Amino acid sequence: MTDIRQPPFKPGMTRRRLLSFAGAGLATAALSGCATVGPYEQAQPGPEILPEPPVSAYASMYGPVFDEGFEVPAIPWQKIDQRFLRQVVQDPTGERAGTIVVDTSQHFLYLVLGNGQAMRYGVGLGRAGFEWEGRANVQWKQKWPKWTPPAEMIARQPELEKYGVDYGGMPPGLMNPLGARALYIFQNGEDTLYRLHGSPEWASIGKSVSSGCVRLMNQDIIDLYDRVPGKAPIVVTSGLGYAAAGSNRYG
Repeated sequence: MTDIRQPPFKPGMTRRRLLSFAGAGLATAALSGCATVGPYEQAQPGPEILPEPPVSAYASMYGPVFDEGFEVPAIPWQKIDQRFLRQVVQDPTGERAGTIVVDTSQHFLYLVLGNGQAMRYGVGLGRAGFEWEGRANVQWKQKWPKWTPPAEMIARQPELEKYGVDYGGMPPGLMNPLGARALYIFQNGEDTLYRLHGSPEWASIGKSVSSGCVRLMNQDIIDLYDRVPGKAPIVVTSGLGYAAAGSNRYG
């Protein structure tokens, strides 16, 4: 049986480096703002999860990351509301271990660990992030995905046409709106166009912005990507606010 509690320790990786990584119905057309161009990586069973170190380790968690040929810059985590930093909390979801729960009312994403605990991440939400609720699964995972703006976005911002579907999308990179990782959500075998993805815009975490689905800081989406088991169930809801408030384990 796969234990999902701890991210992989790669050869040559120091503890500091590891902490850097540790870190309904179908959607409407508006969700295409999160659409990307493949190829996709099939979601595979993830590694085990252990509770994160205390808040004093955030400098390491959100330090610079060298990943797949890209250098992800450090995040000034002191400028972010501590509620939205990655941390182990009491599980307010009641879901089984390995389930992802997005609470749009609180701008939190939970990965249920079991034993009454969950890993909580702060998220930023775009309009598309509020337009879909329900139960589905992580069908695909992709490192450093391409990004393809939808036609309606190109109509508003013609300068984005060079990244349209006919041109293969925006290449992966630090300024790509999907960031370092993307998780693709399917329901009943069909793409919902709903995405969990990274973002270079750390200041948008905990906020609602004009576009996109569910964005995490790049260090956090790398961490989540490595933890999520294959075909992980996901629940998107706005109904956890009453339970999530005040659940900070380290507060």
